[in-house]
Amino acid sequence: MTFVLRIVVVLLTLAGAQHAGAADFAKLVNALPHGSYHERADVVREIGKTGNPRAVEVLQALANDDLKVMADGTVVIVDDKTGAAVGAVEGASLGTPSADSLTRVRVNNMVRRAIRTATGMLTLRSPDPAKRLAAARDALRSASPDQIEALDAAIGAETDAGVKALLTEARAAAVLKTDAATTEKVAAIRLLEARGDEAARAALSPLATAKDPEIARAVTSALASIAETQRMWRLAQNVWYGLSLGSVLMLAAVGLAITFGVMGVINMAHGELVMLGAYTTFVVQQVIRADAPWLFGWSLAIAAPLAFVVAGAVGIAIERGIVRHLYGRPLETLLATWGVSLILQQAVRTIFGPDNRDVGNPGWMSGAFPLGQMQVTWNRLWILIFAFAVFAALLFVLKRTPIGLQMRAVTQNRAMAANMGIRTGRVDALTFGLGSAIAGLAGVALSQIDNVSPNLGQNYIVDSFMVVVFGGAGNIWGTMAGGFALGIANKFLEPFTGAVLGKIVILVGIILFIQKRPRGLFAVKGRAVEA
Repeated sequence: MTFVLRIVVVLLTLAGAQHAGAADFAKLVNALPHGSYHERADVVREIGKTGNPRAVEVLQALANDDLKVMADGTVVIVDDKTGAAVGAVEGASLGTPSADSLTRVRVNNMVRRAIRTATGMLTLRSPDPAKRLAAARDALRSASPDQIEALDAAIGAETDAGVKALLTEARAAAVLKTDAATTEKVAAIRLLEARGDEAARAALSPLATAKDPEIARAVTSALASIAETQRMWRLAQNVWYGLSLGSVLMLAAVGLAITFGVMGVINMAHGELVMLGAYTTFVVQQVIRADAPWLFGWSLAIAAPLAFVVAGAVGIAIERGIVRHLYGRPLETLLATWGVSLILQQAVRTIFGPDNRDVGNPGWMSGAFPLGQMQVTWNRLWILIFAFAVFAALLFVLKRTPIGLQMRAVTQNRAMAANMGIRTGRVDALTFGLGSAIAGLAGVALSQIDNVSPNLGQNYIVDSFMVVVFGGAGNIWGTMAGGFALGIANKFLEPFTGAVLGKIVILVGIILFIQKRPRGLFAVKGRAVEA
């Protein structure tokens, strides 16, 4: 009997505490319209401490200017689209009051900061780890001594190691704003130093001139360490941007390395073949959107082989119809293929119009993920992987297939290859078609990061020739090395010279380099070449 009575007493106590908590929440919400901004910010902080389920909605409404007061003093949340009002405390519907009967609860930047802090503290109790992680980041950015108690409770209850580590760093930032002992502050400084990012630097900077010499020395050392860490991550970010650009240049140039390096044809229509690959992707996505939207995630996998075939067929037509009549006359080949490029551009303008076309990113190519203190976008990462896959497939064709053997034979000594029974005209057509088809694959990749328009190819034709000449005409490995080298050099020069001047500097550098090594980084060897 006594045990039953104890249970009843406990339940009644919990119910009373819950009722008291609800009453406190209602009192705080009703106090929001009154007092100065300083007092309003204090009320916001107290609301954050209640842990009431409606606290987040009320604070977000206050931040969005949707928290208003009716004529009878009732605090309500008003939907800015429909005008419908619900009670801020209970959430009960109150109809659609007239706008004239409502008074907005005003906020300033100080109150908004308090709202962000309080909302973050409330979100720390969310069952969703992603929301808790976002709240922990907010707590670190807006560290305050008022957060320590809530952070301690959150750290004790947290099961996710990443969120727990971030909460511990947020607590360290909050400790630095208290009168804690020197040893505790120095430990917090070391913890933030290990984090090494901009949030840590912002938390430590105010203490650089601390009166306590031990704290000042620790902060100065930590800031120097953070500056070095950030410098290294900026270097890594530039290298990633350079690799990303290099993969694009390699894709755009590797087809040209075949037609220009192997066949000696200056194909000024190469950029338009890249453009055809991009427009093939556009057409595929339009068909999928209209007839089979559930296949959109596979749109690039469908577009890639089609772009390969379309660009390859156009390339073979160009070689059979024009280029084969101009072998040995490079300037006439240049002029003829330039005319073809103009025809292809105008044909695309006539069919698709001159405006940019929308080519979407499938879900698996959208967004980004953090890697240390740098961001890696999924579309650039997949393009880098795609570029290596195309490169590997091309090497396989050149090294392990009969057509690849014949292409290499014609490259090394055309006359000898013809005497051995190789149909050099057929090899020329297939070689030109292969280079064009790879340009089409480059267009598929470029459609995910650049504007798809009739001028798409013109943006890459000069860079492609630079890559081929720098790497060594006809050498596939040289094209890869040249593409990545020029991509990384571009990204390191841009912060100092700008994009246009950076390209000019690189062009001048290539000209000087070619003066010393006319055959590029990796010269093609063979009897015809040596002769």
